[in-house]
Amino acid sequence: MKGITLGLVCAFLLTNVYCDVRTDGIIRRVNSLGATWRAGVNTRFDKASDEFIMSQMGTFLDASRGVEGTKWPEVELGALPDSYDVRDKYSSCKSVSEIRDQGSCGSCWAVAAVEAISDRICIKQSKDIHISAVDLLSCCNKCGYGCQGGYPIEAWRYWYKTGIVTGGSYNSFRGCRPYPIAKCSHHVEGQYPACGDIVSTPECVTECREGYTTDYSDDKHKGSKYYYVPKNVSSIMSEIYQRGPVEAAFKVYTDFLTYKSGVYQYSEGEFKGGHAVKILGWGSQNGVDYWLAANSWNSDWGEEGYFKILRGDNECGIEENMVAGIAPEY
Repeated sequence: MKGITLGLVCAFLLTNVYCDVRTDGIIRRVNSLGATWRAGVNTRFDKASDEFIMSQMGTFLDASRGVEGTKWPEVELGALPDSYDVRDKYSSCKSVSEIRDQGSCGSCWAVAAVEAISDRICIKQSKDIHISAVDLLSCCNKCGYGCQGGYPIEAWRYWYKTGIVTGGSYNSFRGCRPYPIAKCSHHVEGQYPACGDIVSTPECVTECREGYTTDYSDDKHKGSKYYYVPKNVSSIMSEIYQRGPVEAAFKVYTDFLTYKSGVYQYSEGEFKGGHAVKILGWGSQNGVDYWLAANSWNSDWGEEGYFKILRGDNECGIEENMVAGIAPEY
């Protein structure tokens, strides 16, 4: 498989050997060295297998992946505020404040994509909507390997080429195809059962759930463009400010899994895989510039599901791996 050859995502490594992560040492050092962020104890890591940890890292980091039609439609690089949070500007859009949960599936590439797409549709059309993560995850053959990882740019191309139906979170009974994978506790002692082994990718079902009155084909939503966002900070900020949140992929190391608050910068630990999130704003904390990101590990993780990561230095490759698209007017 190309994914294994690239060695960029380990969601489906054939190993169950327990790894000695020793996060207690990482936490102690991060918190004692005056870092820009705080780490915390996550006891389930002490005997976590590589497979368990890496199952959450389902993104292929391939910023150079050649996909036709991905030229960035430039936006005017005008004056921008020192801080920005899409939740404040578009509070009427429920999706902008939603933290989803990928469950025991390496679907971050799909979840982050539909989060940003939902936001962009609402911003453009003033329509509260939740695009289905499972429709993208299960039906996009060119996107990758479903719960075993995928390419963010292909997710956006699928939205443009084929369209994606609506669907809410697990047990929401919202939209055409709600997410079928249960919520679980990701690297924290949370309100849900601990995440288990990676699940099989759900089947591609081309009909809506029972009781939903719109036909599957009529429920499809398509984009009018998809593209890579240039990695310079001003272009990224302008893109978010004028068009809405973007999807970003970055390299995850062991220390990130202990994140509790503050502006994350890599400190120490092994590379665990590629991960995708939604970037919805920026700001500065104690003189440190950051991107504001929504994770897909439910609201028990990090700062109620969100985290901040260093802005302006391509931290963990995050600024070179941003993708987005344009929602139509209607």
